[in-house]
Amino acid sequence: QVQLVESGGGLVQRGGSLRLSCAASGSIIRIYTMGWYRQAPGEQRELVAVITGGGSTNYADSVKGRFTISRDNAKNTVYLQMNSLKPEDTAVYYCNAELDNSRYRGNYWGQGTQVTVSS
Repeated sequence: QVQLVESGGGLVQRGGSLRLSCAASGSIIRIYTMGWYRQAPGEQRELVAVITGGGSTNYADSVKGRFTISRDNAKNTVYLQMNSLKPEDTAVYYCNAELDNSRYRGNYWGQGTQVTVSS
């Protein structure tokens, strides 16, 4: 069993910063790509940022220059540093990991953490 647990969400003022963390635990053999997705009310879930095991990153155009994704492989943890937050960043943020457990390769999701940016 694999579990992803996010933390760091909350309410922040426009222009503020938040740092999200997602720690993976359980029967993990190897983690490949990790990423952050978000879903606003009434909208589809969208990719925010991804990072490969080798450290390559990719960002949605809307967050480039403001968000930074990073990972600590020793801790099986991925981070999302969010700066210059805007009201349109308000969403539930989900952590995702592509990994090998003891039996197969698959994608796992966290339960989500709410980020609300006041205007």
